[in-house]
Amino acid sequence: MSASQTPPATAVPGDDAPTLLVKIFGKDRPGITAGLFDTLAAYAVDVVDIEQVVTRGRITLCALVTTPAGRGADGASEGDLRATVHSWAESLNLQAEIISGRGDNRPRGVGRSHVTVLGHPLTAESTAAIAAAITATGGNIDRIFRLAKYPVTAVEFAVSGAATDALRSVLAPEAARLGVDVAVVAAGLQRRAQRLVVMDVDSTLIQDEVIELFAAHAGCEAEVAAVTAAAMRGELDFEQSLHARVELLRGLDASVVDLVRKEVRLTPGARTLVRTLKRLGYQVGVVSGGFTQVTDALQEELGLDFASANTLEIVDGKLTGRVTGEIVDRAGKARLLRRFAHEAGVPLAQTVAIGDGANDLDMLNTAGLGVAFNAKPVVRQAAHTAVNVPFLDTVLYLLGVTREEVEAAETHVE
Repeated sequence: MSASQTPPATAVPGDDAPTLLVKIFGKDRPGITAGLFDTLAAYAVDVVDIEQVVTRGRITLCALVTTPAGRGADGASEGDLRATVHSWAESLNLQAEIISGRGDNRPRGVGRSHVTVLGHPLTAESTAAIAAAITATGGNIDRIFRLAKYPVTAVEFAVSGAATDALRSVLAPEAARLGVDVAVVAAGLQRRAQRLVVMDVDSTLIQDEVIELFAAHAGCEAEVAAVTAAAMRGELDFEQSLHARVELLRGLDASVVDLVRKEVRLTPGARTLVRTLKRLGYQVGVVSGGFTQVTDALQEELGLDFASANTLEIVDGKLTGRVTGEIVDRAGKARLLRRFAHEAGVPLAQTVAIGDGANDLDMLNTAGLGVAFNAKPVVRQAAHTAVNVPFLDTVLYLLGVTREEVEAAETHVE
């Protein structure tokens, strides 16, 4: 760049340069922001920082500006600026406060994180406890922003000065004690980068356990439940329990597949979650210890990018009681997450995994963000974060997506 092309020096003040903090309060209406800066423009000040929030129709507008220092057209002073701003504010029934000081905002500490808190409801007690826990780690709350008020209250704290892992380790047990959900993710451009979201199916994407739906048609619900209980007690591993339960379906007519597909119930918010993620450019997949006879239909219905599950063997129109192909178990789910990420061209650090059971733990811990959805305590404790409300779309708030963005995505569905 030649000397003639060199841009002018910025007017950011030094640490000791005089600045004015101009604060405006009152009933919100169109034109307040433009009016304030039009008023300040007469004094040839430079804008250092701006912050504005509107709560229940009341505006708080803060502007950090350089002092006029006699630079106005008529050599106006700081006193003139103060008088003019107060007069302008009074004309609109607003309150103004102007505070002299020096320099910009103090530098933020090393370490930036987003702390998302979900409450149903979000009480003052839990908010105070979360804020105190952040402070106890050495973190500073730089900004608080509401992401959603329905179906849960979701707020996001922008925190600096504390390591993300340290915040997570302190806030996780505090959230469990308070009965709220807290997610802590590192700040940075990657949060808004294209991501891959992979979900478990049974009791996560859908409300049902597919093997139980098949068992109901085969009249062997009690037997399937007994095998499941044995697996829960650690007497059988997942593969053993899968083979044992599928064996009980032997001889069932293949036409039952269509019946089971019709019986499957999506979890509340599942369709909204997938639809919103897709509109944001995310890729979405499912992995399941259930069966492709169901996940293939879900993939088509929801427009999923990836799907993998076990496959029930069908011969001569009957279930043989066996599964074919690669078994999707606890280790298999993590392996498939890696495969999907590779095919999607997304680093593992930018993947999100959602599940509810112990066989999801490897996948949850492999992903950049593992979300335990209405999970058992052992899963909640091991995952990065947990959601304990029955709405799957609340996961969007953990990704920094606001309710307004969700509603906009729903409004523009083609």
